[in-house]
Amino acid sequence: MKVLSTFKFTEEEFESLEKLGYEVVYKDEKNVEFSHDIEDIDILVTFDCFSRMDIDMLPNLKWIQLLSAGINQVPKDKVEKRNILLTNARGVYSIPIAEWIVLKTLEMFKNSKEFYEKQKNKIWKTNTRLLELYGKTIGFVGTGSIAQEAAKRFEGFGVNIIGINTRGREVEHFHKCYSIDKLKEVVKKCDVLVITVPYTDETYHLINKDVLDNMKDGAYIINIARGVIIDEKALIESLETGKIKKAALDVFEVEPLPEDSPLWEMDNVYISPHNSWSSEMIFRRRFEIAYENLKRYKNNENLLNVVDLNRGY
Repeated sequence: MKVLSTFKFTEEEFESLEKLGYEVVYKDEKNVEFSHDIEDIDILVTFDCFSRMDIDMLPNLKWIQLLSAGINQVPKDKVEKRNILLTNARGVYSIPIAEWIVLKTLEMFKNSKEFYEKQKNKIWKTNTRLLELYGKTIGFVGTGSIAQEAAKRFEGFGVNIIGINTRGREVEHFHKCYSIDKLKEVVKKCDVLVITVPYTDETYHLINKDVLDNMKDGAYIINIARGVIIDEKALIESLETGKIKKAALDVFEVEPLPEDSPLWEMDNVYISPHNSWSSEMIFRRRFEIAYENLKRYKNNENLLNVVDLNRGY
């Protein structure tokens, strides 16, 4: 069987894939185009080559292994029509993003931005109005692997951890979970609301003006999922009025965040450039999920992270 990878693994990693019995071809994702040497591939390992290459030109393609957790870049209609198996890298990025969530929560509660600015300007002035995380309620919209890793890390802070998922199923590390139809009620309980739900048609602008208006006065928001899950205009208004005290945003409706966005100038907003996923372990974990699934595929075993296109993950 023939594999096309648009991600450059190390030589040793490529060799280990070939030892599984695959013919492996590498094409740089930034430049990949259809050519006859890849016309007969059976498997595609990629982040997002779909804007540069039409998978309908690959008649033998049976399986796509994404190296991303998100699937929005995938031509779902073509995948469904041809019954192509789709797997993603769910879980690969969970640990660094979970650490990021805890970091940003503490930064907002301890007002780190103010102290960094004071250091920059050599100002020695205490702030006696900092908050404790202890005893607060952290709510997660979405209780998948990222939320579970974050909840696990929050347990040591003595907080109440609640989650919102499709049916309200109980999930490890959460004290209580609620169904998505109770969103407006649940957000009233949250001191911090963390958005970790996948983006689907149903989650577009899920966090809208009505939801924001139902939140506690002075609540905090963290978004590491997709920018379009929050109605950005409504969020800006809530930040301006103080309804939402602070927000830590790693994702935005338009990326890169336009220079004229009001978010850049807001002292109560912590901005990062879709960076929460990064760590020194990511490259290894990406390879491990690809290797494990390729090994399983060769042995006709069940694959990890098979995507249900109807659910979006």
